[in-house]
Amino acid sequence: MKTANTEASISLTAEKPAKAKIAYIDHLKILATVLVVLHHTFITYGAPGGWYFKQPSNLMAAKFPMTVFVATNQSFFMGFFFFLSALFVGPSYQKKGAGKFLVDRLKRLGVPLVFYSLVLSPVLIFLVEKYGKGARYSFAEFITSYHNWIDFGVMWFVAALIVFNLAYLLWQKLSINLNIKISWPSNTQLLVAGVLLGLISFLVRLVWPTGWVLSPVGFQLGYFPQYIVCFIAGVIASNNKWLDQLSLKQGKSMAWMARAMVLLLLPAIFVWFLIAKFPGNYFNGGWNPVAFTYALWEQITGIMIMTALLCIAKFKWNNNAPFLKTLSANAFGVYMFHPLLVISVSLLLKDWAIEPAIKLLVAAPLAVSSSFVFAGLLRKIPGVKNFL
Repeated sequence: MKTANTEASISLTAEKPAKAKIAYIDHLKILATVLVVLHHTFITYGAPGGWYFKQPSNLMAAKFPMTVFVATNQSFFMGFFFFLSALFVGPSYQKKGAGKFLVDRLKRLGVPLVFYSLVLSPVLIFLVEKYGKGARYSFAEFITSYHNWIDFGVMWFVAALIVFNLAYLLWQKLSINLNIKISWPSNTQLLVAGVLLGLISFLVRLVWPTGWVLSPVGFQLGYFPQYIVCFIAGVIASNNKWLDQLSLKQGKSMAWMARAMVLLLLPAIFVWFLIAKFPGNYFNGGWNPVAFTYALWEQITGIMIMTALLCIAKFKWNNNAPFLKTLSANAFGVYMFHPLLVISVSLLLKDWAIEPAIKLLVAAPLAVSSSFVFAGLLRKIPGVKNFL
């Protein structure tokens, strides 16, 4: 899997919201997309996780904050995408009907997925082989011996979203009632949900530890309990108008708790891990105290951050700034093509004789800005907007 593991409207792939009152959802989409780009740039220069090209720092003083950053991202950002995407699944189905809904999903999600696997993925791998590892063969020579044609890379998210949408469609066709009436949960209910999700994640990782990938689709099943729950929660949220029930007070309280989890508890877990000299793979899963503690921390923290972002954004970020609207429109293109820009930037800086952590300070803003510019230019090509 190419992430340590990120769009057509409410998240990367929902339909365009029409009302200004939910403009903050687009802004959350921008934030989450930027975090995806930064996530993979941090992995390039020393944070843990898989990526196409890496030039990691050996400085613990640099690697530790990088690790905290990607661990915090991983606790919520992909689950958040699934939640946001699911918010408009129900309304889209009701508006279009089963047949049109299915065709639309397969077109909007399937075409970019196939393009990434058959076109973009070979290009990315060749760039790394040629300019990162010094391979002497041409692209023509490379492609004649290339066999890894099913390689979704970061688009594993889109593949999973197709599966989830098909499951939703099947659920509807079986006439199973999805209109569960439930109010937006309290802080206590959310924390209990985080504990339960942490326990489920711990148990799942006994079988599929993080880092284990379901080939060839690239699913890290150790993270999927959160993704499934977040998608279902998004459907329930839409049916019960949860966005109308959000409160700023709850968002602020969750934000303070999330800060404590990230800035105090996570470093404490790392210190405990180092002092006790546990094996490095204990974080990935298994019947051990580190995997258990980390799974609980990850899921509780993830729910705190998602709740804080939703609540605070509704009351603080709900404006229709034209620039942000443009960034939002380009978000899916950024998600899809950012590996090309992250890899290109890191390869351009490869021979710069300086500490990799310093390179990160240069590469990160370049990767983010160039990804949005590139996606914007692509969307000017006739017909491309139908898929990006």
